[in-house]
Amino acid sequence: MKKEIKHFSVTDSIESVLQALDEDAGVIIDNVMTDDQLKNIQKEIKPYLKQAQNGQDNFTGFKTQRVGALIARSETSRDLAIHSMINQMAELFLKDHCDNFQLHFTSAINIGPGETPQILHRDRGVWGGYIPRKIETQFSAIWAVTDFTFENGATQIVPGSHKWDKDREPKPDEIAYAEMKAKSVLIYTGSVLHGGGENNSNESRLGVFLHYAPSWLRQEENQYLSCPPEIAKNFSPELRKLIGYSKGGYVLGFYTDPKDETGELESVSPSRLFNDQRDEYSRIESASELVKESLKKGI
Repeated sequence: MKKEIKHFSVTDSIESVLQALDEDAGVIIDNVMTDDQLKNIQKEIKPYLKQAQNGQDNFTGFKTQRVGALIARSETSRDLAIHSMINQMAELFLKDHCDNFQLHFTSAINIGPGETPQILHRDRGVWGGYIPRKIETQFSAIWAVTDFTFENGATQIVPGSHKWDKDREPKPDEIAYAEMKAKSVLIYTGSVLHGGGENNSNESRLGVFLHYAPSWLRQEENQYLSCPPEIAKNFSPELRKLIGYSKGGYVLGFYTDPKDETGELESVSPSRLFNDQRDEYSRIESASELVKESLKKGI
């Protein structure tokens, strides 16, 4: 029997979506974007696609374009990045292995006609395979800016492969395709086998990729360079925190202003760059509680 990806609506409970994600490691939520968001994101990305180059190897795709820095370049991408339902799910999904999560990666990926299928892979491999499989590394979203069809390169997903032995290869009938209408979103994990689909149509397939990861991991896209302070200063504190202008723990991610002569900006949260005094880790109950908390997972 041909594998299929479960579809949900925005009115379904988050718990039901996460249960299916735990079972299959890939789900689709239909019709999440508004009509205006779809129209606006198409307009915002278009000028960058005009100048984007195709990939230079068969992993990135010889007929596939990629546009990054979406938080800096696209207002609608900023809205999607902090979408309440998606963020709630990301927090619940990742919480067993982190205190906070962050935006890990942004990209608009445009698969052109004639593109070949991407090799199936697990995104967690970006860290070189050093993180134990029991730790889930990513909660990933692909927002459909065009319809995703089998013919135009809908993402390949192997449901359930996050529970397989790492060397097991899928049979053809174990591969599902993330067919969905524009405005929908595919949610998948860092441990599931997946890859871009083959485009046998005369149209391009465009998706916006927004991935989330625990705040203690190195981000795939360096948000501080893709979205430097002079741009981030205009964002909400919520969005700045999400892209990494915050601490991920008591001393994780602090900064010191090298030009500060007052001592006020010594070993502080990056949020202080924007005169934001909020820092949930600025105070501790006691040193013993801090050490106890750092060992709560038995490390």
